Amino acid sequence: MAVPRTAPILVASNRGPVSYTLGEDGSLTARRGGGGLVSGLSAIGPESGGVWVCAALGEGDREAARRAGDSHLNPGDTGGQQVRMLDIAPDVFAAAYNGVANSVLWFVHHLLYQTPVEPVFDAEFAEQWAAYESYNAAFADALAQEAVDEAVVLVQDYHLALVPAMLRERRPELRIGHFSHTPWAPPDYYRLLPDDVAAGVLRGILGGDRAAFLTERWATAFADCCAAVLGAEIVRDGDGGGSGSGSGVVTAVRFEGRETRLGVHGLGADADFLRERSRQPDVDERLSTLRAQIGPGRKSIVRVDRTELSKNIVRGLLAYRRLLETRPEWRERVVHVAFAYPSRQDLAVYRDYTERVRRIADEINEEYGTEGWTPVALHVKDDFARSLAAYRLADVALVNPIRDGMNLVAKEVPVVSERGCALVLSREAGAYAELGEDALVVNPYDVEGTARALHEALRMSDDERADRTKRLAAAATALPPQAWFLAQLRAL
Repeated sequence: MAVPRTAPILVASNRGPVSYTLGEDGSLTARRGGGGLVSGLSAIGPESGGVWVCAALGEGDREAARRAGDSHLNPGDTGGQQVRMLDIAPDVFAAAYNGVANSVLWFVHHLLYQTPVEPVFDAEFAEQWAAYESYNAAFADALAQEAVDEAVVLVQDYHLALVPAMLRERRPELRIGHFSHTPWAPPDYYRLLPDDVAAGVLRGILGGDRAAFLTERWATAFADCCAAVLGAEIVRDGDGGGSGSGSGVVTAVRFEGRETRLGVHGLGADADFLRERSRQPDVDERLSTLRAQIGPGRKSIVRVDRTELSKNIVRGLLAYRRLLETRPEWRERVVHVAFAYPSRQDLAVYRDYTERVRRIADEINEEYGTEGWTPVALHVKDDFARSLAAYRLADVALVNPIRDGMNLVAKEVPVVSERGCALVLSREAGAYAELGEDALVVNPYDVEGTARALHEALRMSDDERADRTKRLAAAATALPPQAWFLAQLRAL
C-alpha cells in the first residue's frame, strides 16, 4: 500500500527519538531518547505534521518497525511525534554503519588513521560501500514517500551523506538540507578515501539545497574538498560573479549547474533543561557521593566522555600523571574524576581503547595513591545524573579531544557549575570557536602543555573562575537546540 504524502517537514537520522526492547513474551517496551535533535524537533510540535525517519538499531526496534510496516510508530511511544522506523536488513545495516560510517567516514573526519598500516580499501570494503549506498537509498525512498510537494527535509550526519542527491533524483522539487555533526577533513586527508567514494560522498551532500556545519572551519574544509576532488567552484562573500579565489567567508559550492549554499549553526546547550535536571534529588544524591569520594578540601578535575578514540582520554590521563609528577604540591590535594563511558564496544579498537584507559588510571593510582587519597576516580558505567553532579562540583573541566565537531560537554559544564569552573579546552574542538577566549586552550597532542594548563586552572582565583564561567555559559547557550533546529528550517 502506498504511503500518503502528508509531511511538510521531515528529519532523517540514523538514530531516532525512541528505542525498543523486546521481551521474552513478545512485548515491546519503548524508551524515549534525548539530545539536541529530540529537543530541537519539539520546537515545531506534533501538530506540524513533521515526520522523523530513522533506522531500526536492534532486534526490539526491528520488531517495532515490522509491526508498523510502512506506517508510523505508535505515537504513545514517541511523545506524539510521527516516526517512521526503517527495518533495514541487519547485514546491510551492520556493513553500512560499522563498516563505512563509523570505521571509515568517522575516522577520516577525525583524522584518526595510523596511515602506515591503515586504511586498507579492498574487496570487503567495496561490499560495505555497496551496503552504505543501499542503506542511504532506503532512507531516500522513505522520505520521498512521506513528503508533500515542496516539503523541507533535514538530513543528519555522515551516516546519510548520500541521501540528498538520491532524494533529489526522486523528488526534485523538495527543499533538502544536510547537517554534519562531525568535523570535516581537509582535502589531503579526505583523499585517503577511494576516489569514487570521496567523490560520491561530496556529490551526495551537494544534492541538497544547503549543507550546514557546526563551525566555519568545517564548512570551509568541505568546500575545499569539493574543489580539490570534484573541481567545484567555491563561492565566497564578496566574490560577486564568483571566481572562487577570494578570501571571504565561504557561502556556497557550485557544481554541475547547481549551487549548494553553506551554513553554520553552532549547536548550543539547553540551559533550561540542564539547570532544572541538575537540581533533581537523584543528582543531589550522586553529588554527595562524589564529594565524599573526593574528600574535604580537595579540588576536582572533571572529564565526562564516551570512550571514542577522538576524545583523547588517554593523553588527558597522561597529562594528569605529569601534573602529579612535576607539581608534587597537588598530590593529595586534587582528584581527577574521569567518566569514560564505553562506546561502540562492538568494534575491537574501541574495546582495546577502553581497556587502556582503565589500565592507565590504575597505574596512576598505584604510583601516587595513598591510604586516604585515590588520585583518579574512574567511572565507566553511564549515568547522566552522576555526570550532572560532576558538572556542579568541578573546579576544572578537561575537554581535550583530538578533534570534535562541537563537544557539548564543554558547553554544559559552565551552565551547571555551582562555584565556577576553569575550562581546559582543546583547540581542535568545534566549541573552541565560541569558547576559546575564556578557556585555557591546549594542543591535544601536547601532554606537557596540557599538564601546565591543568596547573594554571587549579591555581586560578575563585573570582576569575566565576567571571570566566559566566561568559562561557552565555556563549554556550547562544543557540539552544530548538533555536538551532528552527534556524536550519528558516534557512531552507
